[in-house]
Amino acid sequence: MSMYPEQLVAPMRSDLTEIGFKELRTVADVDNELKDQKGTTLLVVNSVCGCAAGAARPGIKWAIQNSGKKPDQLTTVFAGADIEAVAKVRQYTLPYPPSSPSIALFKDGELVHFY
Repeated sequence: MSMYPEQLVAPMRSDLTEIGFKELRTVADVDNELKDQKGTTLLVVNSVCGCAAGAARPGIKWAIQNSGKKPDQLTTVFAGADIEAVAKVRQYTLPYPPSSPSIALFKDGELVHFY
């Protein structure tokens, strides 16, 4: 179940997937990427809001494209569209409250930063 029609969120998804982010659209996708993960994983909780459009996605894209250091894995879920996957991600980002857009950095399966 999605709160938003796919044709609305598709361009917002592609903002990140076109630069190499892997979409996590199911609970299984989230667990496969984050459970027992090795290395570093950057996870973006994307959304339709103006904060995501005006600051989060452009900032993330700029940082990834202009940084000499990059996480091993780039992943994303979409709040309001990938409902179950986002709920699962929020279990991995506890004790932080739900927020979208948001960015989580994991190292060897441990949450090391959340913004």
